[in-house]
Amino acid sequence: MNPNPPAPHGIIPPIITPLITRDELDVSGLERILEHMVDGGVHGIFVLGTTGETSSLSHPLRHRMVTETARILDGRVPLYVGITETSMTECLELAETARELEAAAAVAAPPFYFPVDQPEVKYWYETLLDNLPLPLLLYNMPSCTKVSIAEETLVSLIHHESVIGFKDSSGDLGYMEMATRVAREHRPGWPVLVGPEHLLVESMKLGAAGGVTGGANIAPRLLVSLYEALANGDTEKVAIHEETLNQLGGLYKFGSHPSSYLKGLKCAFDMLGTCSGYMAEPLEPFREKERNEVARWLGSFEATGLLPERIISQESAS
Repeated sequence: MNPNPPAPHGIIPPIITPLITRDELDVSGLERILEHMVDGGVHGIFVLGTTGETSSLSHPLRHRMVTETARILDGRVPLYVGITETSMTECLELAETARELEAAAAVAAPPFYFPVDQPEVKYWYETLLDNLPLPLLLYNMPSCTKVSIAEETLVSLIHHESVIGFKDSSGDLGYMEMATRVAREHRPGWPVLVGPEHLLVESMKLGAAGGVTGGANIAPRLLVSLYEALANGDTEKVAIHEETLNQLGGLYKFGSHPSSYLKGLKCAFDMLGTCSGYMAEPLEPFREKERNEVARWLGSFEATGLLPERIISQESAS
């Protein structure tokens, strides 16, 4: 284990998993996405999170996603690997793959499916930490796990030297305020990061160290610039970037399901030619109505200059 792992900070995109079929990775698409994000100045990459459709992927495909991402990044930015699982064995096996590929840390939310209470959440993390070959970034994602990491559990875990930070995707600023206060009181400088990008500004005002923001998949330079403006106290730039961030948020509003944000991202990448828009079941890609809406959004957002370049196929070029 790296005795001095990098402190998570800045913008760390939770990357989508580009798929050709339910069990085949779109490797060339992955390369294009990662290069776009690295060129955008991101401070790390997070694979196998919620935006990566992880719970719908086979275990061999998860390992391949980590392997290919590590190969493409080649150490240019820290790699954070999601190991959230219902099985401790599978969790640790994926962590071992991440260790072998020199990932900066593992990321784990509480286990899901069984209804668990705080003693079991604490027991899960303590067992994980006793066996984990990497530092750990805690991950609060109650909309998916159906349990939140309570304050008393966070206070208990923050003192473990291998726990290097915390990502909160609850979407609750009151919870974010609690988490940043716990960090200040119990481990000053311990980084807390926010998930939903529309809360980045308010979260950093509370003391967050940055964001694990899905929109940085498609517009990394925007989120990095907003983070830098916030870190430098440049209120004028923050206001300008917030306007563009609101435009970006329009991509998540097509369709009528909670998964629309992810469908919007994958559909946009598909239309740009960046990668396949295939989604693992139970999610399905947008149909004609929503695709037309995404096409119109792309037409207006392209004026920002923040999107990946469109890939023109030989067929359309001729």
